[in-house]
Amino acid sequence: MTPETAYTALIRLAREESILASCSDVLEWDEETFMPHDGVEHRADQLALLAGITHDRGTNPRIDEYLAVVEQSNLMNDPDSPIAVNIRELRHEYDRERKLPRRLVEEGARVATRASRVWAEAREAADFGRLAPWLDRIFALAREEAEALGFAEVPYDALLDHYEPGLTTRAASSLFDTLRTELVPLVAALRDSPLEVPDHVLRREFPVERQKLFGEAVAQGLGFDLERGRIDVARHPFCTALGPNDVRIAVRHHRRNFAFGFFILLHEVGHGLYDQGLDPTHFGTPMGEAPSLGLHESQSRLWENQVGRSRGFWEHFYPRLRNVFHDSLHDVPLETFVRVINRVGPGSSRARADEVSYNLHILIRFELEQAMLAGDLAAVDLPAAWSDAYRKYLGVTPRNDAEGCLQDGHWAEGMIGYFPTYTLGNVYAAQLFERASADLGDLDGRFAVGDFGSLLDWLRRQVHRHGRRYRAPELIRQATGESLKPGALLDALRKRYR
Repeated sequence: MTPETAYTALIRLAREESILASCSDVLEWDEETFMPHDGVEHRADQLALLAGITHDRGTNPRIDEYLAVVEQSNLMNDPDSPIAVNIRELRHEYDRERKLPRRLVEEGARVATRASRVWAEAREAADFGRLAPWLDRIFALAREEAEALGFAEVPYDALLDHYEPGLTTRAASSLFDTLRTELVPLVAALRDSPLEVPDHVLRREFPVERQKLFGEAVAQGLGFDLERGRIDVARHPFCTALGPNDVRIAVRHHRRNFAFGFFILLHEVGHGLYDQGLDPTHFGTPMGEAPSLGLHESQSRLWENQVGRSRGFWEHFYPRLRNVFHDSLHDVPLETFVRVINRVGPGSSRARADEVSYNLHILIRFELEQAMLAGDLAAVDLPAAWSDAYRKYLGVTPRNDAEGCLQDGHWAEGMIGYFPTYTLGNVYAAQLFERASADLGDLDGRFAVGDFGSLLDWLRRQVHRHGRRYRAPELIRQATGESLKPGALLDALRKRYR
């Protein structure tokens, strides 16, 4: 077998596996948007079977044979070439996946599907007791997964690697230590500031249908192609790429809270722009995928915060918004509106958090999920530990379980080790925006005249089109000229809020 033949066979298998995985994604999208309530048991069995079949294909011994042939050939001479990148990343995936027994993969998919529905019901009733036994099962499966995969220092390392390849608990803890030192006093100072911000103006009447229309117009204005994607409504916002020309966004709108729904939309549009910016000719291979969840989050957080909270953005869009919601905003000048959407007010909700306090919400989850994975914190004790952490870091106490440890569905979905990628995304976003500003000049001025394409084109060149050519830290270094730099985020927050 020639190296070229082996490589062609590998790419065919990789693309077939991606298509099969996208079938699971369609079922999960439907589960979140249109599936009837009582369909969950059958959906759990469907997803478990597909997870098992996908696992079997991904651990086929032929993959190992093909990889070995190509790895020993001249096709690997240029480590940054598409062939070398695909082989490197496919090897990483294969070696990881074959350590997991099919039974564990199927059980994880089945339990996560059922637990997600229990979480939704428990949140609606503000009753954590319903979810607690399911979380015990979720974390038991996570411990089993970590043991099967192996780890250098602690089991949490193995789970982090799934979302952010190469990231260790030690490195993540160091990043959070740096941010904690600066953000806790900054949040406290802003919380106690005498400056009043009339945030009640965004709690007026904002008809949901108009919000949807305005949101679609903004998404298109930023560059999201509605011929290659769509926007729907779901109980939990998300973005999923089913294929190179099929990117699905799901959002939530609130009739008397315009900012909440709108910034969720910007966040998911950021994900969608990244998915639509990946090279479609590489679909189904590592070169057609993002290198990490942190990098993906950098795009959503950049469009949500650096762009969506800027004055220039609203100089362009506020006249249209004021016209759409004239009854609610006719007496609210631009200056007031910009102050309101940038208000810092620590609360119990991560999704509604301002960008200064946001990473403290992630820090709390980072600490608690490590404790649960290690067995130091039982699920039944989570509500009390959650409230203690919120008092410690944010000076607030959730009123009930729905406002507390039931507000996120990530753990019910089995996503242990996911939360740190939000903070990594914030740090990456700040660095990327800082560099884009240096390269492109006055971005705020560009936004004011409706030019969002210059920034999007820059991101497409520097980030999107590389796929997984580089691991996330190296991609950031290539794009910005610097390694991971939390100072960029801290400087941006100080500049905006002090």
